[in-house]
Amino acid sequence: MSKAGGERMGMERRSIEFVPEDERHGRVADQGPFWFLSNFQFYAIAIGFVGPSLGLSLGYTAIASILGILIGTSAQAFHASQGPQMGLPQMIQSRAQFGYRGVIVPLAADMLSLVGYNVAAAVLIGEGAHGLWGINRDAAAVGVSLAAGVLGLWGHDWLHRVFRWLFWISLPLFGGLTLAVLAGRVGGAAHGAGGFGWPAFMTQVASAASFNLTAAPYVSDYTRYLPSRARPGHVIGHVFGGSAISAIWLIILGAWLATHMGVTDGLLAIRLSGDGLITGLGSVLAAVSIAALVATMGMSAYSAMLVTFTVADCARSVRPTRSARVGVVVALTAGWTLAAILIGGDAVTYLNATLVVILYFLVPWTAVNLVDYFFVRKGRYSIPDLFNPRGVYGAWGVRGLLAYAAGFLASLPFFVVPNVFTGPIAARLGGMDFGWLVGLVVASGVYLFVSRGFDPAREASAIAGREAVQEA
Repeated sequence: MSKAGGERMGMERRSIEFVPEDERHGRVADQGPFWFLSNFQFYAIAIGFVGPSLGLSLGYTAIASILGILIGTSAQAFHASQGPQMGLPQMIQSRAQFGYRGVIVPLAADMLSLVGYNVAAAVLIGEGAHGLWGINRDAAAVGVSLAAGVLGLWGHDWLHRVFRWLFWISLPLFGGLTLAVLAGRVGGAAHGAGGFGWPAFMTQVASAASFNLTAAPYVSDYTRYLPSRARPGHVIGHVFGGSAISAIWLIILGAWLATHMGVTDGLLAIRLSGDGLITGLGSVLAAVSIAALVATMGMSAYSAMLVTFTVADCARSVRPTRSARVGVVVALTAGWTLAAILIGGDAVTYLNATLVVILYFLVPWTAVNLVDYFFVRKGRYSIPDLFNPRGVYGAWGVRGLLAYAAGFLASLPFFVVPNVFTGPIAARLGGMDFGWLVGLVVASGVYLFVSRGFDPAREASAIAGREAVQEA
């Protein structure tokens, strides 16, 4: 085994620092299965329950889900192209828009999203394992959290490796189940035809959009080891295809299960449908789906570790050691496990509402980051300056922070957080949830407006001049 290959079998050495070209590896084609598997678990099936629970028909739930996934995945996939070009985790790149220390604003929302996802996943798995096999809820939550923490600790290459294994295990199993559903072999009958309503339709769109859009702050964490020569269009296409296809597939399957089998629990739905085809198959499908969700928890643990180091680096330059990496992952794992045990199953609804709120916080960030990368600076950045509070990007990026604040504040009247808060305009419109779209448009427009006098040539000249002085 080569030295490089041996290193990739152990714990990852890199964290938030730049990945040099001689350490780049992997294929663009592997991104498709990786992001496919990240969505190919019962969390996606549960999103298909949202529309039917609000009286939306199967057909309209499918249309709303496809629309939401296409919107959310578009943002996610375009961020993915930044990884090979810059060789950095996603949120370090955002210092160019928000400043060396100002980036802590979107970092806080990203951290809440990552940890909140793992709390919700641990609760869901604990409840599901207890309901299906009688396993103690807390023991199940601790077990899957430990597995996810270890995977996140080992890092990038092991995440890709495990995701690839689970992809080839999951695909034929759920492919066969879906074919059985289409052939009428699973059973079930329509539980009410459902209908159409704008509030229900837009809620389903928002739920589907948030599923992939909330991955935007960490997508480059998993593309930054690709060679810089990787064509951006290919990276975008593979990430988009993998993320969108699996999400649409299972969300619509979930909608069918909700409308034809009357279930409201993702794991129970998988077991009932599988056992309706072959006795015992349901438990196999549920176990594989749990494994996929645990792997995705490992992804969240890994990205949360990178965010933690980025936050620490905002206050004081840090060099993440292996022992620091272990300490951070252990602390994160203990934190979300304890939260899952204390909150219990009754908190799943609350946690999902929290993740909707995080969507509102992340949308202005994704708008600012993408506009800056593709339209303002057009992919031209100084990597050393991203690690220097006195560099060209400064400690506080006023333009980015202003656009972020404008986008978030503009969305407030349109907020819809079920059972928590409904903005005044959203209330007048019957509770339609599209505040996140308002935030996206406003943040993009404001950032373009305040950047209209920006001169990329002047910034490039300043960077070149400073580097010349340093070399002399």
